[in-house]
Amino acid sequence: MRNVSFALAGAIGVIALFGLGCSSKPAAPFDTLKTANLTAFRLQNYEPPPTAVPAPGGGIPGLPTEIQSWIQQGAQGLQQLIPPGLLPPGMIPQPGQQAPGAVAVPGVQDTTPRFHGFRILGQTPVIDSELKEDLAKLFGDDDNFTNQHQNCLYAEMGLSFGGNMGGPSNDLLVSFSCNQVQAKTFAWPHPASGMKPGTVKELSEIVQKLWPAGS
Repeated sequence: MRNVSFALAGAIGVIALFGLGCSSKPAAPFDTLKTANLTAFRLQNYEPPPTAVPAPGGGIPGLPTEIQSWIQQGAQGLQQLIPPGLLPPGMIPQPGQQAPGAVAVPGVQDTTPRFHGFRILGQTPVIDSELKEDLAKLFGDDDNFTNQHQNCLYAEMGLSFGGNMGGPSNDLLVSFSCNQVQAKTFAWPHPASGMKPGTVKELSEIVQKLWPAGS
């Protein structure tokens, strides 16, 4: 009887470990990210009108309140919240500095490279399998997300992966200023899309590796 009990306990332990292994697997499509082709984009989250004139003190006219609040709240530790280089050039302007934006030329088509409507400031292929695995674990775990987020999407970052053999890519946008993630070409696998504080911190650390300071 005692041997049967030990055998039963051992079987339960194996089942528990098996279940734990299954639960730790990133949700689709992030379960394919580690071996997929991945491109990361730095995006300009807001484009003021080309005729915008800086407000007294260097403010950006028409800047959404969510972005204003995001900048003000991060003024003391902005680099911890948003890694160096992720903010568009001039997003925190000096007095008298022109706000960033496209220079519209009448009759000339805008050919600015964009990712789902957002101006691309830079892009990089992600080759490091460990970084891809970190991103897969981060975005593939529903415990990293919450329903608490701003009702907006001003994206500072984009990811595109997959698309092998001519298939469609999996594209998503990340908005630090609105604190949420939005899937663009696939169904978001989690019930929530807002980022928890720990998620923001971990993603910020990953972004610093994607775009080191000064790059």
